[in-house]
Amino acid sequence: MSERKDLIQEIVSIDAGALLGTVQDLKTAGYRLGQACATPVGDDIEVLYSFEKDFALHNVKLSVGATAPELQSITAIYPYAFIYENEMHDLFGITFKNLSLDYGGKFFKVAKSTPWNPKFGGGEN
Repeated sequence: MSERKDLIQEIVSIDAGALLGTVQDLKTAGYRLGQACATPVGDDIEVLYSFEKDFALHNVKLSVGATAPELQSITAIYPYAFIYENEMHDLFGITFKNLSLDYGGKFFKVAKSTPWNPKFGGGEN
């Protein structure tokens, strides 16, 4: 009986500085970006990028400090990542350097700035 690839999912933790190199390697290997999200974890924000190839998921996880969160944008590699990265900017306050299409904090209409950032009153929703 063959292994079901749709059940394969790996999660790899990396440092923020390794993000672009890791994402470029995945793109070169034929992976597509499936989703990106963030969540508060203690005093930090955890970011998860999920990539798919042949029904198997490869997840890249990293943490950024909630006080001044900043990451390199992956939009130079996956242009449509601008949607996920603008969302994380609006909801968590993460600044993405070199974001190809930056809505400047106006992607979503929110009642309060960065509502899910644990350092600035978010995270309790």
